[in-house]
Amino acid sequence: MSEIFTMSKHFESKYIPLSTFFKQSTSKELTLTYDEIEAIIGHVLPNAAYLSSSWWKKTKPPALHYFAWVDHGYSIKDVTLGKSVLFHSVLHEKDERITDENNQQDILVIREAEHEDARAFITLQETIFAETDFMLFGKSDIQLTVQSIRKSMTSWKNSQNSILLLAIMNGQFAGYVKFIGGPAPRALHRASVVIGVKQQFAKKGIASSLMIHGEKWAKEVGISKLELTVIKENINAQKLYKKLGFENEGIRKNALVINDQIVDEFYMGKQI
Repeated sequence: MSEIFTMSKHFESKYIPLSTFFKQSTSKELTLTYDEIEAIIGHVLPNAAYLSSSWWKKTKPPALHYFAWVDHGYSIKDVTLGKSVLFHSVLHEKDERITDENNQQDILVIREAEHEDARAFITLQETIFAETDFMLFGKSDIQLTVQSIRKSMTSWKNSQNSILLLAIMNGQFAGYVKFIGGPAPRALHRASVVIGVKQQFAKKGIASSLMIHGEKWAKEVGISKLELTVIKENINAQKLYKKLGFENEGIRKNALVINDQIVDEFYMGKQI
């Protein structure tokens, strides 16, 4: 289950998703690689985190990053510089559950994409496009570049009615949802939705969590109508969207050609 990032401490906002991660953890010990931590926060760790273990073990101002784990009962047990950090929780010491990597509970963080996510987002999309025939683009159909993705991210961030949310499960990029607002003043109240989840993270509630977080954001910015299209044969997605309150609003005949087969799409919408 994911959490929305809220904290009372006034440290750098980039560490709020890391706080969200530890808030959900019930493991008495857990190891996170530097790559996993950077995926969770959406930023590269500062040089000090790579050069000295003291950066991790600080618990006094003016440094404040440590509140991300200390506030939730964790401390630093060991640091392998540039590779991984072992966290230990006094709060969960008496927890009898096995906490090795094979039995650790799933922890989902959903956050807005940052510019430093561009390369990871490209890899995420390419993986999803290669895994399913139910997306608009197939494997190798589109050549994505870091520059083009960052340009799009800048456009979304500057727009009041568009956003890209990323799902990070256990420090791994698992899925995304894009809400793209209407391009004209008369369409500012609606947004088109595109969602994708990697197969290895299927059936873990990620798509639902992305949609729930996205809908909360949409309401906050004044969007009242969500729209999406789904291939007629994608029954599982249709079930999910209907569960989330979407309704069929029409059909687009001969919408796509996939593997030399013409397929139809359903229009689905939801008033929020």
